[in-house]
Amino acid sequence: MSAPSSGGASRDGYGAALLDIADDPRVVVLEADLGKSTKSCLFRAEYPERTVSLGIAEQNMMLVAAGLASCGKVPFASTFAIFSERAFEQVRNGIARPGLVVHVCGSHGGIHTGTDGSSAQSIEDLALYRTVPGMTVMHPCDDISARHLTTELLNHDRPSYTRTARNKTLRMYDENSVKDLTIGKGSVLRQGSDVAIIAIGVMVHKAMQAADELASQGIEATVVDMHTLKPLDTDLLDKLATECSGIVTVEDHSVIAGLGSAVAEYLSQTNPTPIKMLGVKDRFGESGGSEELLELVGLTKEAIVESASSFV
Repeated sequence: MSAPSSGGASRDGYGAALLDIADDPRVVVLEADLGKSTKSCLFRAEYPERTVSLGIAEQNMMLVAAGLASCGKVPFASTFAIFSERAFEQVRNGIARPGLVVHVCGSHGGIHTGTDGSSAQSIEDLALYRTVPGMTVMHPCDDISARHLTTELLNHDRPSYTRTARNKTLRMYDENSVKDLTIGKGSVLRQGSDVAIIAIGVMVHKAMQAADELASQGIEATVVDMHTLKPLDTDLLDKLATECSGIVTVEDHSVIAGLGSAVAEYLSQTNPTPIKMLGVKDRFGESGGSEELLELVGLTKEAIVESASSFV
């Protein structure tokens, strides 16, 4: 794996991907008054005739997307992650239950959003969409991987929810390494036999930093970018459970029903493995700087190091 490069925000990757797939006439883009923030505005500027702007009407947006999907279109509908929850019933009953392929993007997920405060910091979106039968759920870690995975959705045969982030993080991929990313398969960024760190989204680069610190202590960690929470890469989990003494999961999301829960749900029935879950523990966020808030809830490099070293 190449060394991390300067930062990019995953929402920028989503916007770029819409332009990458725009040559396919089936692609249509839907917005709910937040195209500038979700970056779907890039598509709107070039293809206004294939963009539907519905204003602050997320429930309507999901059902319009469902109607377009039923007519053979491939709709990409975006808003803030927290506002996508407002339309959860429409996603469940209008999109997923009839098996219509609509791709929903929720931007500004997690407390990493920062100064917008707890009312805008979705910490339960991934949990909600994981419960929907037949739904693919993803959370890319940087702009390059978000761009690649979004383009992969063009020919995906299931509805999906992708969470993106507003703020830039260190890039974990480059134009060559990203070609190996596949929906439903975790990406091993670093190999180690002592402990495994499985992370998503903005926490992946902190997991890599923690692995560097652990290596200086003589502890070798495998680091996985589990960009797809559903379907989960269970083959990789079985391998990690066999090779490593324990697993640390790291997510800017509630520890209830998120990444850590998904890993534990599977391994508890197949390869019982010691697991420590780092995430938001049954609380709301608050207004503050992104790093300040991550430190507040214990999502730091130091916390990852402490949890991982306890297994060795």
